Amino acid sequence: MSIANQLRFDAKGVVPAAITDHRSNRLLVLCYMNREALEKTAAEGVVYLYRRSRQQVVLKGETSGHVQRVKEIRVNCELNSLEVRVEQEVGACHAGYYSCYYRSWSGEKGDWVEQEERVFDPDAVYHKH
Repeated sequence: MSIANQLRFDAKGVVPAAITDHRSNRLLVLCYMNREALEKTAAEGVVYLYRRSRQQVVLKGETSGHVQRVKEIRVNCELNSLEVRVEQEVGACHAGYYSCYYRSWSGEKGDWVEQEERVFDPDAVYHKH
């Protein structure tokens, strides 16, 4: 049986997928998968996403080389969202951070405050000449 057969994809044919670090349990990124992205992820052991803006399946880390190696795929009780536990290479965030969730709200400052340092320079990775 296909990994996607029992899932409840939304009207647009996608399910949200929370990508977490398998060692620290840290949330790295929230993305979406369609049937093709999920099937490729399960078959190849690396994360594929469905980019809604481009309407295409892409390998996470294809441009940067910072791929996510799948350790486990979990589904929620309603079969309509996923947790993909991964081994992250370098960083998951296109802004250069390990996690896309690198800021937290500071009531004192009334603003979002960065809580970690960049792990790579996004200009050097994405704007290669």
